[in-house]
Amino acid sequence: MDPAVLREDMVDGLESEEKDVLRNEAVAVAMRDVPRHEFVEHERSAYADRDHEYLGTRVLSPSDAARVLQALAPEAGDRVLIVGAGVGYTAAVVAELVGEANVHAVDISRPLVWEARSNLAAAGYDGVLVDCRDGASGLPEYAPFDRILLEAAAVSPPRALLEQLADGGRLVYPKGAQPQRLEAVSADGETERFEAVSFDPLLVEGEQTGSVERNRMAREDREFAEKHAESRRGWELEWLEWEDSTGPRSR
Repeated sequence: MDPAVLREDMVDGLESEEKDVLRNEAVAVAMRDVPRHEFVEHERSAYADRDHEYLGTRVLSPSDAARVLQALAPEAGDRVLIVGAGVGYTAAVVAELVGEANVHAVDISRPLVWEARSNLAAAGYDGVLVDCRDGASGLPEYAPFDRILLEAAAVSPPRALLEQLADGGRLVYPKGAQPQRLEAVSADGETERFEAVSFDPLLVEGEQTGSVERNRMAREDREFAEKHAESRRGWELEWLEWEDSTGPRSR
């Protein structure tokens, strides 16, 4: 089926009386435009209203994506930081709302940074900046931000993120362990609470899947991916020197 039709059906379902999740017209238009199948494997299931697990992270369901984006309420021209880039889908929808050059995303997992960059480029949003960082530290080089979205649960937002909010800015995050509830914090400390949600906790250094490597340039990322794709293990490795079954190797 045509992906555009699947997107229409997905958004129509979120706006229906039965679900009544999506009420913001700008977010609805953005979600109709972003090709979600570029971020989630299997075209048809990409538009089903359910979570997906990939590379050790949870890809938000369309319902949860709509909830966090409506709470964030980004407007055209806002500078936005997304902490927990994941596979890049949320960043793409935000790019539709504010312009891709205004969207910055970080993730503590190097494999996810690579995945998000690749997905965003394939979907036409290669202007979004994605960097490998400890999310609790934010991205001070590009601060201040009008909107910050923390896509991971925390008891309270990290101080560094609050310090990177612009005057009049807004930070949205899932508050608590279990149960959780979306909460928005303004730069002046005012809070607003939204519906209940369930997110994975914010990871700190040492908890991420895989090891953290230094940030590479685009060329290095490409070369790394090519080498990884061509790597083989076990008996397939031609260069591996095996013991002679009849005796020790000759020196």
